[in-house]
Amino acid sequence: MSGPEAVLVLATGLGAGVLSSTVGVASLLSFPVLVALGLPPVVANVSNTLGLIPGGLGGVVGYRREVREAGRIALVIVAVCALGGLIGAALLLGLPPGVFEAIVPFLILFTCLLVGVQPRIARWLRARHEQMHGEQLAERRHMSPATTLFATLTGVYGGYFGAGAGVMMVAVLGIGTDLELRVVNGLKTLSLMVGNIVAGLVFVVVADPRWEVAALLAAGSLVGGYVGARIGRKLPDAVFRWAVVAAGVVAAVLLF
Repeated sequence: MSGPEAVLVLATGLGAGVLSSTVGVASLLSFPVLVALGLPPVVANVSNTLGLIPGGLGGVVGYRREVREAGRIALVIVAVCALGGLIGAALLLGLPPGVFEAIVPFLILFTCLLVGVQPRIARWLRARHEQMHGEQLAERRHMSPATTLFATLTGVYGGYFGAGAGVMMVAVLGIGTDLELRVVNGLKTLSLMVGNIVAGLVFVVVADPRWEVAALLAAGSLVGGYVGARIGRKLPDAVFRWAVVAAGVVAAVLLF
């Protein structure tokens, strides 16, 4: 790897770390760069996953207050995303390349729609509950079985490919709980970190990453993840919501 290429990968890691802790689309920056540098897609995906682990760690440190505030939900997220990441990594290594390429852009666009209309969905659910039961719906500070299932499926997708997984987790937690968006953002960052760690451990054993690429990405993403968390904590809910939607739409367009 030449000097300019090394600088490019380092800068890409920094940018990817910021994106991971804010709108959750880090791989849409880092993965295409690695492929453009000549890495085969699977090698690029494996190296990218390993290189973004420190970015997740930096982001979780930046969101540590929000993660603590989530309480037991944070523990559930760790468990389901660890399981999902393991399954997703196995699918990546066991299935032919491109199995899900046709549906991924539509899946991301659908989750963008859910993120955008989440406040209306929440109001509709509360109104429907009050109409049926004659009482207000209690604040949802835990994950229902349905929310847990969809969080696990998001973890599987994150371990398999990952592009847009953060957008999907924001949609799942935003609709399935009544947590503030800053807490949801912290949990989204936690979920991406856990998924990358588990998938990365699998890849280290059975795949062939480019370690120099992963190391440069890691150095940049560690700083970027923390910086992104500091930015994400200060974003107003509306700005954050529509930034996630915009990032998801861009992701879908690029994948098309």
